[in-house]
Amino acid sequence: QASWDWWTRCWQFVLTAAGVTSADRVFFPFSFGLFIGFWAGFEGARALGALAIPGGGQDSATRLAWIEALGATVLVCTPSYALHLIEVARERGIDLAKLPVRITVHAGEPGAGIPAVRARIEEGWGARTFDHSGMTEMGAYGYECAEQAGLHVNESEFIAEVIDPTTEAPAREGELVLTNLGRVGSPAIRYRTGDRVRVADAPCACGRTFLRLAGGILGRLDDMLIVRGINLFPAAIEEVVRRFPAIDEFQIEVFRDGELDEIRVLVELEDPSGVRRVQEAFREAFGIRLQVAAVPLKSLPRFELKARRLVRR
Repeated sequence: QASWDWWTRCWQFVLTAAGVTSADRVFFPFSFGLFIGFWAGFEGARALGALAIPGGGQDSATRLAWIEALGATVLVCTPSYALHLIEVARERGIDLAKLPVRITVHAGEPGAGIPAVRARIEEGWGARTFDHSGMTEMGAYGYECAEQAGLHVNESEFIAEVIDPTTEAPAREGELVLTNLGRVGSPAIRYRTGDRVRVADAPCACGRTFLRLAGGILGRLDDMLIVRGINLFPAAIEEVVRRFPAIDEFQIEVFRDGELDEIRVLVELEDPSGVRRVQEAFREAFGIRLQVAAVPLKSLPRFELKARRLVRR
């Protein structure tokens, strides 16, 4: 029970920093199972005195109907699913900006911290979008404040270090290492998260003195791609793709060409002529030309939980 109370307390930091209060109605569009993250968020909302609404066992269209019928003011889900709900709403002629949702909180993947992804979610929902980070092994350790200037690490409940993943020396940019302080039932000491982060240099305008990670979680170290000598992370590719409103979904294919890794970015485009503009955007961003191929609309998978857009052929 002590560990569960601690989980709840950590989530209260996340929700409070995003502006959630006891007057809010928080909708959780998850298929609730054993995964602790969903339940902890649900308990955190209840502890704040907010009305926590479970959205399990429903398809996306039904969830949108219940968000409207129950007057939900906060949405908690992965950024990919928030984008998918925008797509479903557009198909059904629903104007999400007219719904009472005023705040969206996202975790599970580096999406809400990517400027182009955040902009698309905020525009589609007519709400402010906040990033959050946590993991089953560690707990809900990071949250975004009203300044939306990166993730604060909750240093009242965690010890955070950033190291060079190879030498393990302290670094300003590298792998995040965490120790949880209140999870007595499952402590983790100097846990290597595998997440790549960058420590912010200047203090946050919100006044908090907790460690701040500029840009949030920049990507997974094991997801790094090396293409013609250039290091690329899927999050950087997504930042470019999300600049194009005509693209609802995409996928990154990794394949071997002789002894080298190559990547192909599949994008759902009704007009294949748009491929050239996407290729040019990649060249400007990374200095190399990536293969881009248009695929039919609705042909790529959608995700309710963590998106799996990197596929190795």
